[in-house]
Amino acid sequence: MLTEPRRRAYLSAMQVVHWLPRAELPFAAPSRPELLLPVPPVQTPDFEVQPARPAAATQAEAVPVAGQVRQIERPKIEIPRPGSTPKPAAPVAEREPEAPKVARPAPVPPPRFALQLLRAGKCLLLVELATGQPFQSRDPSYLLLKDMLRAAGLPDAPQIVGEPVRWPLLLRSTMDQGPESARDFVQGFVQARLEEVPSHCVWLVGLPAVRFAAAADEQAYYQMLTVEGLGEVWALPGLELLMDEPPRKALVWKAMRQLMARWKSVE
Repeated sequence: MLTEPRRRAYLSAMQVVHWLPRAELPFAAPSRPELLLPVPPVQTPDFEVQPARPAAATQAEAVPVAGQVRQIERPKIEIPRPGSTPKPAAPVAEREPEAPKVARPAPVPPPRFALQLLRAGKCLLLVELATGQPFQSRDPSYLLLKDMLRAAGLPDAPQIVGEPVRWPLLLRSTMDQGPESARDFVQGFVQARLEEVPSHCVWLVGLPAVRFAAAADEQAYYQMLTVEGLGEVWALPGLELLMDEPPRKALVWKAMRQLMARWKSVE
């Protein structure tokens, strides 16, 4: 069930400004009645048009009356006299020091990642796509994922759920696509899939999946976390990292043996 902040983040990512639900949404903010009122007609203001003044009268006003003498005040110049002391000059007002300018924080660039959602038995898998391209049947990383599922007692032919999640969502857009927006979007996307088909555990494979679905980092690898709206999730290193550093596979297997009963007991 989507909460109001995540629903608004989801609609903002799709650039939806105004919308009306077909049915009452749970956890939704109340509608503002002023948005449903008809727009009042625009009234054009009444302008008072004054007749143009003749040019002769305007020139007559500009020409001064003959015989009128303008008196110009001349500045008084004080001549110092012998024996007199000059007056001290007026003190110059001290300039107040200018307040230091506060530098504006630089805008945070949007993160870049690609995630693929898969379903294997009673588990949902959110896997990082290191190359940004969907899995191929003979990819070494996909073959490693099949081995991990087989070792966990799950079907080794996972079902792909939807298109890959790519971020930034929109290129050349002025909307906010920073880390907070990415986290709201990924969590809302996975939560919507869990509402369609519940899952007993969510695998988060790769640092982007752990960071933007569980708000954690690499320190949470091999651990089971509880995330609001997603339930229990298992944080794992990326497939490419497991192939580059084989000793990490032993840590995955050690943690898997302790957690395997969570999805095997519900078969």
